[in-house]
Amino acid sequence: MKKLLVLALCLMPFIGLAQEQKTDKKNLVIKEWNTDPKGGHKILDHVTTYNVEGQKIEEIEYDSTGQKWRKRYERDLNGKVVTEYVYDNRNRLQTYKKMEYNELQRRKTQYTYNAKGKLLSIKQYEYIVQKAN
Repeated sequence: MKKLLVLALCLMPFIGLAQEQKTDKKNLVIKEWNTDPKGGHKILDHVTTYNVEGQKIEEIEYDSTGQKWRKRYERDLNGKVVTEYVYDNRNRLQTYKKMEYNELQRRKTQYTYNAKGKLLSIKQYEYIVQKAN
C-alpha cells in the first residue's frame, strides 16, 4: 500500500502536465518557421491545427515552393483517429487510412487506400508486454 502511495505521488506531476498540455491545445494553431540566420528571412515550415477538444485535426508541411503535403484527421466520439486523409502539394487526395481499435482502445488494424478507394495495404498492430530484467 505504501509503495502505491509513493508511486502515485511520484506520477502526479506528470499526470498534471499531460492534462495541462491537452487543454492548452484547444482551438490552437501552431506555426513553425525556418529562419535564415543571416537575413532573418522566414519560411513557413509546418502548421498543426487542433479542435476545441485539443485534438489534432490537421497538419500541413511546407517547403520554399509552398505546400508539400497535408493530413486531415477524422475522429470518433472517443477522440480516436478513425480516418487520416493525405493530400499532395496541389491539395489532391493521394491516400487515406482507416483505423480499427481493440477493446483497450489501442490501434488494432490500419487499412490504406488510394484516392479511388482501392485497398493498398493492411497493417496490424501487436502489443507485447515484456518483463523487466
